[in-house]
Amino acid sequence: MSSPTHRIFNQVPDLSGYNLYTCDNVLQSAVTHYGAAWYEARLCALGTRLGEAETLAQGTLANRYPPELHTHNRIGERIDCVSFHPSWHALLRILRGNLLHALPFAEPRPGAWAARSAGYYLQGQVEAGSLCPATMTFASIPVLQKEPALFAELAPRLLSASHDARDVPWRQKSAVMIGMGMTEKQGGSDVRSNTTVARAAGSQRGRGAEYRLTGHKWFFSAPMCDAHLVVARLEYEDGPLSCFFVPRFRDDGSKNAVFVQRLKDKLGNRSNASAEVEFEDASGILIGEEGRGIPTILDMATHTRLDCVIGSTAILRQTVVQTLHHANHRVAFGKRLAEQPLMRNVLLDLALESEAATRLMMHLADTFERAAHDPEAEAWKRIMTPAAKFWICKRAVEATGEAMEVWGGNGYVEEGPLARLYREAPVNSIWEGSGNIMCLDVLRAIQKSPESAGRLLQGIAALADGDARIRGRLGELQTLLQQPPDTLEAEARRVAQLLVLTAQAALMVRYSVRSTADLFVRSRFKPLHGRVFGTLANVPAKLAQRLLEDSFPV
Repeated sequence: MSSPTHRIFNQVPDLSGYNLYTCDNVLQSAVTHYGAAWYEARLCALGTRLGEAETLAQGTLANRYPPELHTHNRIGERIDCVSFHPSWHALLRILRGNLLHALPFAEPRPGAWAARSAGYYLQGQVEAGSLCPATMTFASIPVLQKEPALFAELAPRLLSASHDARDVPWRQKSAVMIGMGMTEKQGGSDVRSNTTVARAAGSQRGRGAEYRLTGHKWFFSAPMCDAHLVVARLEYEDGPLSCFFVPRFRDDGSKNAVFVQRLKDKLGNRSNASAEVEFEDASGILIGEEGRGIPTILDMATHTRLDCVIGSTAILRQTVVQTLHHANHRVAFGKRLAEQPLMRNVLLDLALESEAATRLMMHLADTFERAAHDPEAEAWKRIMTPAAKFWICKRAVEATGEAMEVWGGNGYVEEGPLARLYREAPVNSIWEGSGNIMCLDVLRAIQKSPESAGRLLQGIAALADGDARIRGRLGELQTLLQQPPDTLEAEARRVAQLLVLTAQAALMVRYSVRSTADLFVRSRFKPLHGRVFGTLANVPAKLAQRLLEDSFPV
């Protein structure tokens, strides 16, 4: 029996029963602009499904009950099996059912990259851990396509809209997932320090031949994937690095010699298993040419970095949605939080950040579709992808922390949505190269092809349509890039930040409401902006109201 003084009021109800797609005006406009209107009915259906209380609960359960490692079965046989909560598989069925792991390859048509990015972004707002195997599978496809014989067998399973969770050899399955294994304990992002060795299994060598791998991987993403693309050295510890297709089972049906030592006890991304593994003469097939492991795996990494951008943009969006929902229900000092002037400033700033990230995410995805035949799009893909990963992933970390303060103590407890978003946010900054790696990659791409850098800056200028403020920032970028190499390397973060902010500003000027774009440009180009959210100046009341209503019109 509850106490007569225990009245529950001024508490915010859980957000559910809303359509993640139809309440996102920015995403809807981008889907149409980038030629993906043909996919809109599926996005509407997906938005409804993801907003249902049952689906949201599945995201919670998949993280509350993380994967479990079973190294042996009851009679002592080595099985190296990881079991997942049923909610994990339910989420993967939604994801694969909408081809978010393969859409541009399964249904190649104009707008497919934008369509897939939009759907992936919606799914990422509900549960992020299940995105990992989908991302790696997606990124493996262009690499495996270069191996015609292998891909002919894999393609129906890679492009399948089903989810086959059985732990059996991949040729016996209707659908497969591909993981990746690059980092080792002594090197981390410095893949060139890897020591895993691959030796020819027989007299045949070279592309498509079988090798035996001995060594380890410190982070082996999603160990229950049906195969992994793995980097190893040929023949000896200082031999050339090559890339190998390492299946979970050998061709004779026996378990491959990939032994899971333990699962990582991670801060976030807890629904997804990350493992340490040892190879003891594990069977692998050489992918690509001998000694070309780094270029081969970097082709995969470029695609996974795009997904890091999309995933962090999804976290930003869900942070804004949850925070606006909270602020419109919670009352303090006689008014709803959303009516308090300083709180409105914070909410507006978060909404601006989310919109700018969404616009850049969708534009960047479109350049992946056009890169093969459009030099400017190729420049965006090569230079802007690491820059966007650096900036947007970091902004998601900052935004989730700020949003938790809006919720106060209720945001700090695990029963609410903010704690999981906050723990989830850093992984995209770290995975596939942390901040410094991304910024140095931006510099390398610019220095390797100054012509591409010129095309990128010209493309940003064209989007800005003569805006003097953006033109000034482009001039600042050009001046920065003319510094001596040592000085420039030390300022690589400044270059990447300025590049992304200038591109976001140009996209806002071109595609957003003029007053919203002006507010973004005016705020983001101020020297002190970005140290904390909520420092916007001179925002007209009507603009503030419209922005908040447009950000979450539910």
